[in-house]
Amino acid sequence: MWHQHTLTLSAKPRGFHLVTDEVVGKLEGLARLETGLLHLLLLHTSASLTLNENCDPTVRGDMERHFLRQVPENANYEHDYEGPDDMPAHIKSSLLGASLMLPVWHGKLVLGTWQGIWLGEHRNHGGQRRIVATLQGEPK
Repeated sequence: MWHQHTLTLSAKPRGFHLVTDEVVGKLEGLARLETGLLHLLLLHTSASLTLNENCDPTVRGDMERHFLRQVPENANYEHDYEGPDDMPAHIKSSLLGASLMLPVWHGKLVLGTWQGIWLGEHRNHGGQRRIVATLQGEPK
């Protein structure tokens, strides 16, 4: 069984956001799979998807502060058509990635106890973000 559709995530402020529930809530067909895979592709070059801590929100704050130090906005970037946060957002997106592949078992995502899906919003005003979700697997 294959199923593919585009999810739209609500606009979020700059930073890292736990979006597992938002993503799973918009997935069609997940509950019908016995085993399979979910591929998520973020359709943007200034945000990212990653898998990380799902419990303590201070981890997301620490991650944002780390990336602000490692990829500063005040560097001498040539690409600045959309403002000073644009090029740093592209760099962060490349470092973290724009896709995830996750296993499915008994109609649910297989995640570690403390793992959740994060959206890294690297722009000050990124807006809604779209994700192509592709489910493939054996039905129940």
